[in-house]
Amino acid sequence: MGEHEDLAQRRAEQEAGRFRRLVDDLRTQVGRVIVGMEDVVESTLIALLAGGHVLLEGVPGLGKTLLVRTLSEALDLKFARVQFTPDLMPADITGTMVLWEGPGGEREFRFQHGPVFANVVLADEINRATPKTQSALLEAMQEHSISVAGTTHHLEEPFLVFATQNPIEMEGTYPLPEAQLDRFLFKVRVEFPTLAELHEIMNRTTGAETPHAEKVASRDEILSLAAVAREVPVADHVQRFALRLLLATHPESEDAPEGVRQFVRYGASPRGAQALLLSGKVRALMDGRFNVAIDDVRASALPSLRHRIGLNFEGQAEEIDPDDLIREAIERVENATRQDVPV
Repeated sequence: MGEHEDLAQRRAEQEAGRFRRLVDDLRTQVGRVIVGMEDVVESTLIALLAGGHVLLEGVPGLGKTLLVRTLSEALDLKFARVQFTPDLMPADITGTMVLWEGPGGEREFRFQHGPVFANVVLADEINRATPKTQSALLEAMQEHSISVAGTTHHLEEPFLVFATQNPIEMEGTYPLPEAQLDRFLFKVRVEFPTLAELHEIMNRTTGAETPHAEKVASRDEILSLAAVAREVPVADHVQRFALRLLLATHPESEDAPEGVRQFVRYGASPRGAQALLLSGKVRALMDGRFNVAIDDVRASALPSLRHRIGLNFEGQAEEIDPDDLIREAIERVENATRQDVPV
């Protein structure tokens, strides 16, 4: 039994080391193209290895599209970009049946694949499309398959959707419904670069040469590492912390802080807890550990939960930031955990 445990421990250390080396290589390649945005890059890498979709929120021109394209290049994954507009139709995303004529004059209907048949799909300005078109992406994001003319077509793994939206321009947009938002593992805010970062961006983008990322891993390697991440164990007290944090976002919960009780209409769904634990597993491996710590869960709380909290009328009128409520919830649960008594 002791020898078996020793072998398992050595294998865990090897897998964690392999995982960390790949992430370091990815950071290096992305860093050759993208300036700054360390938190955004880390979140997209975590989502990639956790097998989740990401909603990137930021004003135009901050490099969101370039980041996603660079990531797919470094991993040699098939990339597709869809510009969402009000006149975009569901078939423009999923594909449609077309009449095909053979060399002998024979005709038949064949399915022509849409851009969703890629490993990495960039849904640019997703909130500019109508709800009908947004829902066409919903099945693909959740089921990793689409249904056209009564036939189900499975999407190649890994399948990841990176969607962007502008937080300022609201005219002519259709806010994402709660069910669609809940499909995203993370919602990541892309901030404006600093003066030093702007200088570096200008140096890289206005010169004679444009930097590019080199391939560092294959599709099979990504799938293998994603499977390893799911094997990382989560201790009972860590899972309990994640679940109490999730419940603390619900105004009717005993763990809810005052801000949540006052400004929240509904809290995060169980998918929020899944996001906390899956991303926590990836963070642990990125740090060279084969076990999840509470710090891993805490570090994933904001991107995992901010889009899963619905503010009530008072919260919207006061322009309450969900991030502040999540920080309150973390502090509340941490205090309760230290005291080891019900809140």
